[in-house]
Amino acid sequence: MDQPWLPYARATLADEDTQALASVIASEWVGPGPEVERFEAEFAARIGVQFAVAMSSGTAALHAAAHAVGVGAGDHVIVPTLTFCSTANVILFQGASPLLADVDAETLCLDPDDVASRITPETRAIVPVHYGGHPCDMDALCAIARERGIAVIEDATHAPGARYRDCAVGTLGDVACFSFHPAKHLTTGEGGIATTNDPQIAKRLQTFRNHGISADAQQRDHADAYSYEMVELGLNYRMSGLSAALGRAQLARLDAFLERRRELVHRLTKGLSGIVGVGLPVVRPDVEPAWHLFWIRTQERDELYHLLRNRGLGVNVHYRPVHQQPYYRARFGDRDGAFPNAEAAFRELLTLPLFPGMSDADADRVIHEVRNAVQITRAGSTGPALPLEVASCRASS
Repeated sequence: MDQPWLPYARATLADEDTQALASVIASEWVGPGPEVERFEAEFAARIGVQFAVAMSSGTAALHAAAHAVGVGAGDHVIVPTLTFCSTANVILFQGASPLLADVDAETLCLDPDDVASRITPETRAIVPVHYGGHPCDMDALCAIARERGIAVIEDATHAPGARYRDCAVGTLGDVACFSFHPAKHLTTGEGGIATTNDPQIAKRLQTFRNHGISADAQQRDHADAYSYEMVELGLNYRMSGLSAALGRAQLARLDAFLERRRELVHRLTKGLSGIVGVGLPVVRPDVEPAWHLFWIRTQERDELYHLLRNRGLGVNVHYRPVHQQPYYRARFGDRDGAFPNAEAAFRELLTLPLFPGMSDADADRVIHEVRNAVQITRAGSTGPALPLEVASCRASS
């Protein structure tokens, strides 16, 4: 490898972030407190909701959201199988069962028709995952939920700033969850947040993240009271003041981050179009993606994966379907073939580098290396090499 490593994702940090952290350190209030409240208020305003409840991770936000809408023992919750395992894991932690569903073959978002076919009398909630930052078909999914009186938990961990029709992602379900992992659009180091317009859900989120205690330390201090009441079983999912300060500094630059991601996606799409057997992301006309991930689809995925990593590109795969994870196979049995779109996607998906700190030269390097790797792979195959330039760019499946 003769070029620097280019990961698939990287946090974009600046002097503003250092200054924000230094300010909180100087205040000596580095734990939960006023900085967290300010971050919550600013994030709620940015998304366009009444309440935002900051958590220690995106997974914590999903767990708290499942609790807040009443998911419990014996319930079923519909989750796409093509997602990070935490989306399903939090349902198990609530004593409920994740009912896995297939995804749309093009957008890789939860398929409403498959969801409708898997509803049971015990279904308590649906969890649409806005895969890669592309919003799900929320009109169809919310209609299914409303008809049956069940909740919608948006897994928006890939999608801050995305829009569905005229609405912001994070405002479309009963509650939505975002992630601030370093690979995401903005980072708090680790962290997450849940958004809602329902005051009862907001209160349950706040209580659950604080051990199930009805008032936090700051509220007791303001009331000059030492006593507290644990009213339900909860966990310590609180965000620190340090994390919130970093989040506030990052949130102020979210629009710039999103715009840079769009510019890079346009450059990558133009440069990679027209390669036989290599598919590019499909964007529905009524959405504006947030572009967390940029991927290609090819039946030569494994060969390209190794070639590109040897050339210094930190390509990745998102994701192995949940039903194919060893834990889920052992617990629920072998269900290969039950989710054909997700399984086909997993065989072909390859995530390419995409983050705001990439330069145009970095994007051009990705384009060059992918085209070169495709040529090398096909030149080494038993059959004749396919041409790189053609009219269609849809992957075979």
